Amino acid sequence: MASVETEARTECTLVLGGVRSGKSRHAEQLVMAAPAPWIYIATARVWDEEMQARIERHREDRAVGWQTVEEPLGLAGALEEAGQAPVLVDCLTLWLTNLLLAERDIASETGAVLRVLARRSAPTVLVSNEVGLGIVPETPLGRRFRDEAGWLNQAVACAARRVVFMVAGLPMIVKAG
Repeated sequence: MASVETEARTECTLVLGGVRSGKSRHAEQLVMAAPAPWIYIATARVWDEEMQARIERHREDRAVGWQTVEEPLGLAGALEEAGQAPVLVDCLTLWLTNLLLAERDIASETGAVLRVLARRSAPTVLVSNEVGLGIVPETPLGRRFRDEAGWLNQAVACAARRVVFMVAGLPMIVKAG
């Protein structure tokens, strides 16, 4: 797990939950509480037609005022380039998938993101899936992904001022700053 000494001094919120738990919708509402323009850092990659349809649905559902930055790997750089604009990162687990498939150094990449988050004072909301509540994955890659996702979520939750766990569209405050 990446270790960076950070205080929960940033306006960073981590929104966790399972599939279709309302994470993205809640995260968008949190960011839109700040003045526009808002930056939406999308980490998804289009692997097939179904994924393309998901991405298009997400875009269509967003309110006017969002600037989309598609960045599947260079999350720290995209956060840095956002300056002090309000940012939504959707999502950390897709970013982690991209890092794993590209055989990148996950600890180093996570550390870079945490360092940028520690310097940001603008609202920053990161969405991530909670994958550790299900069955043990069958494959070594699946088990590594689950473990890495858990460590990533722990590191970001430690750095965040607030952590929200979404259940059936309802936000449960886990950490309030």
